[in-house]
Amino acid sequence: MSATAVARQHIPDILDCLAQLSNDQVPTPPALAREMLDLLPDEVWSEPDYKWLDPGTKSGVFLREVATRLLAGLADWEPAFEKRREHIYRNMLFGAAITEMTGNVSRRTLYCSRDASGEYSVVRFDTELGNLPFVYSKHKIEGNRCTVCNAPAALERGSSRENYAYSFIHGAYPTKEMSGMKFDVIVGNPPYQIDSDGNTRTMPVYHRFVRQAIDMNPRYVLMITPSRWFTGGLGLDEYRARMLSDRRMRRLVDYRIEKDAFPGVNVNGGVSYFLWDREHDGPCSVSHVPPGGEVGPAEERFLDEFDLFVRQNEAVKILRKVRSRGEPTFDRRVSSQKPFEFHTNFHGAPTSKGMDNPVLLHGSKRKSWVERSAVVKNVEWIDRWKVLLAAATDGNEVLPLPVWDMAVGPFVAGPGESCSGTYLVISPSDERLEADRTSTYLRTRFVRFLVSLRKGAQHNTADRFAFVPDLPMDRKWTDDDLYERYGVTRDEIAYIETQVKEMPTGTPAGVVS
Repeated sequence: MSATAVARQHIPDILDCLAQLSNDQVPTPPALAREMLDLLPDEVWSEPDYKWLDPGTKSGVFLREVATRLLAGLADWEPAFEKRREHIYRNMLFGAAITEMTGNVSRRTLYCSRDASGEYSVVRFDTELGNLPFVYSKHKIEGNRCTVCNAPAALERGSSRENYAYSFIHGAYPTKEMSGMKFDVIVGNPPYQIDSDGNTRTMPVYHRFVRQAIDMNPRYVLMITPSRWFTGGLGLDEYRARMLSDRRMRRLVDYRIEKDAFPGVNVNGGVSYFLWDREHDGPCSVSHVPPGGEVGPAEERFLDEFDLFVRQNEAVKILRKVRSRGEPTFDRRVSSQKPFEFHTNFHGAPTSKGMDNPVLLHGSKRKSWVERSAVVKNVEWIDRWKVLLAAATDGNEVLPLPVWDMAVGPFVAGPGESCSGTYLVISPSDERLEADRTSTYLRTRFVRFLVSLRKGAQHNTADRFAFVPDLPMDRKWTDDDLYERYGVTRDEIAYIETQVKEMPTGTPAGVVS
């Protein structure tokens, strides 16, 4: 085979295969690790005294890529390759494996041998673990939960089985022998979640790795995590507030669709990586990656400009125009989940025959009837006109987004009608015309675009409407009216139309029984 033919051969990286094995503990593809490391300033690669840490290593890819760059960057400092390699591997690179297996994989990746003391290791350590140990740790159980990660007590089942008590966040790593060590750069892709409540819910854990890394006050923190913390996520309110207000956040790259970063892996809400710089004090440079696209242009902005993080730079410019008018917001017109409650949990009867005071009940894919006396919450809404909107809609993120169910969407329910928890109740009114106009307003692209900026999951809640202006329903609002009112430019209109599907502006009567 000619040299040219050999050069054209694709030599696969085994870590590209490992990167497609798991959803909750997602190994990082090598190309993505390199993309992340590109955010670090060039001078880090020529610093022989820096210590690097991956606190949740799975495949060893970050440390391998760091080693490759340091071997080149420190050539002037130590021209002798073997001495340079010995210094880098022994004194600069450290990691904590999340399981025994990932420890073996990571040592094989970095040292070319799972036994760091063996003859095949590129650097011979005194122990087989080298600087990449798996350190067993226990949960700190009080009652039925771990006080550190909120994992259920049932996961603590002895050292012979995986308990997901990750050593970095449970105080077991860095070990006592490393107590005097100061890390300069902390990089990685931490575990994302821990199963909870009989596997019916999952508790996020990635934010605990990020907080612990920042609290160690290194020179830099570079990590990739799910993006759901931008707008929601179980137990992430405090974390979101802390990260958005931290002026040391220097760079943020957000992938709208996780598969563009992690092929073959499902992480709802996308993923993002950030560079935290201890010496930085100012706005963050933000780039967004649309579905199937490339990293967009960066824009300097403060992450806490709004109460949650708005991902798209283009959207921020439009939102600023809306907010500048100081108008009240529409979330106050939206009910809580389960707007009506009933004495019993049922769908109702198929007909109103035999009922003393029947009420039509809009439920999941059906209509039925209940006695008025069965309703125990917001009874006064029954005899008013109101708009009903599905409490959850399709969570797919294929652009342009529907935001609401395109077949049903918001619809008007009249006096004598109620709904199950399948729907939210919006803007109860004494006038049919006001309800019709409200339904039309909610079908505009402009309103659905503003809702989409706060919608990180498929659920609709009152909070999702906090960017939508609460306008008087004394007219039928159209997109053209709204674009003119807020000074939306042609380019901005074109952008909105790439993000949100057009929707009929009629007022359907909901699901046919």
